[in-house]
Amino acid sequence: MATQDKKTEVESKAGGKVTYPLTKINYIMMGICLLLIVVGFWLMTGSANVGDTFNQDLFESSRVTTGPIIAFLGFVLMAFAIIYRKKDNNDKTETEE
Repeated sequence: MATQDKKTEVESKAGGKVTYPLTKINYIMMGICLLLIVVGFWLMTGSANVGDTFNQDLFESSRVTTGPIIAFLGFVLMAFAIIYRKKDNNDKTETEE
């Protein structure tokens, strides 16, 4: 009940319209980026050296190049997903009036 009162106070101070910094598309893009990060780290996992035996699987291309590239792209695109803002033609006409 108290949160609804605060929300109406914010609406009245802002002129009747509350705009949130992140929209639905931002959250969808952030979810996709999180999935990319998880897949990248999953590709980097594998068995390690055990005892005196050398595990040749340490140098697979998916562990050395593909996984880190996908995880890095996930982190970079996550920053873009947070900053992304859809261009709206209504904002331009409201400022001109």
